[in-house]
Amino acid sequence: MRTLLAAIVISVAVRAQNVPEHPPITVSAAISLTDALTAAANVYTDKFGGPVRFNFGASNVLARQIVNGAPVDVFISADELQMDIVARAGLLRDGSRVEVLTNQLAVVVPSDRQQTFTSIRNLTDPKFRRIAIGDPDGVPAGVYAKAYLEREGLWDALAPRMVPSASVRAALNAVESGAVDAAIVYRTDARLSTRATVAWVVPRETAPKIVYPGAIVTTSPQPEEARRFLDFLRSARAAPVFERFGFTIAH
Repeated sequence: MRTLLAAIVISVAVRAQNVPEHPPITVSAAISLTDALTAAANVYTDKFGGPVRFNFGASNVLARQIVNGAPVDVFISADELQMDIVARAGLLRDGSRVEVLTNQLAVVVPSDRQQTFTSIRNLTDPKFRRIAIGDPDGVPAGVYAKAYLEREGLWDALAPRMVPSASVRAALNAVESGAVDAAIVYRTDARLSTRATVAWVVPRETAPKIVYPGAIVTTSPQPEEARRFLDFLRSARAAPVFERFGFTIAH
């Protein structure tokens, strides 16, 4: 399927010791989870289960792929909306949907133009002429950003300056390249950047709740292994891995 070619595919093929060999499970996951999930899967395959193959991309693209028949065992979205789309298509295994991780939004600026905000209203300064966000019509990070700015009464004023991006990583790349003056991304993505600086972290109490739900796809030929991996991601064994990348396991 051509849409699959647009995603980043990473295979984790470390074989677990003393664990029967399994064919790899395929996990379609939000691109903001690339580094953290890859690290977690290395721990999983080394200690607990079979190999994992990832298909990372924007959650709305991944949901569309699954609905169109892409062979996937587990879907981990960056928001509930894209998971709902797959659920409405009857493609989630009953009782498998769980909250996996949580995150926060942050405003980043190019590192050669470092600033510290006192509030999100600093973005109204005319010097921020171009502000990148994930496409608010489908990319979860953009949906969250728009909802937050609407809650703060700033969306209408800032909308003309917004530069919609195909994914949250694309929004971050726009800041790193200097193509935009600021971006609203996930705090976890900002932590990984060496060319963008965090100017403001959106407080959890004022922002939309950012949750990464996960579920087993009904067409999975390995539902037991898929369940084992999903359970591992929410376990105390995985928590230190995710914390290292700035994520928190949902409770």
